[in-house]
Amino acid sequence: QVQLVESGGGLVQRGGSLRLSCAGSGFTLDYYAIGWFRQAPGKEREGVSCISSSDSSTYYADSVKGRFTMSRDNAKKTVYLQMNSLKSEDTAVYYCAAAKTPCTVVAGIYDYWGQGTQVTVSS
Repeated sequence: QVQLVESGGGLVQRGGSLRLSCAGSGFTLDYYAIGWFRQAPGKEREGVSCISSSDSSTYYADSVKGRFTMSRDNAKKTVYLQMNSLKSEDTAVYYCAAAKTPCTVVAGIYDYWGQGTQVTVSS
């Protein structure tokens, strides 16, 4: 069974950093693009970033550019999201997802989703 499991969330003060991990199993991760999405209470799900399977090219939403960085370790079947200079508006449940497509943050393209990890940024 294909699974994605997010970890690394927690409580951090404004301006701090967290590194989220997305671990995959049950499939060959290196053939998949991985995207990160987030959803805050009362808001629509938002695409955050993605990383391609082939050349590790990345996309970042304007709201996180310069602060968040994605990387992947195909041997470990794990993708990382390094989050720096965190803001209160970054508070959300963060989800990773896998798709056998080029890098995109269009949610409907993704085949597999994790259960999410909570990130809370205190003021």
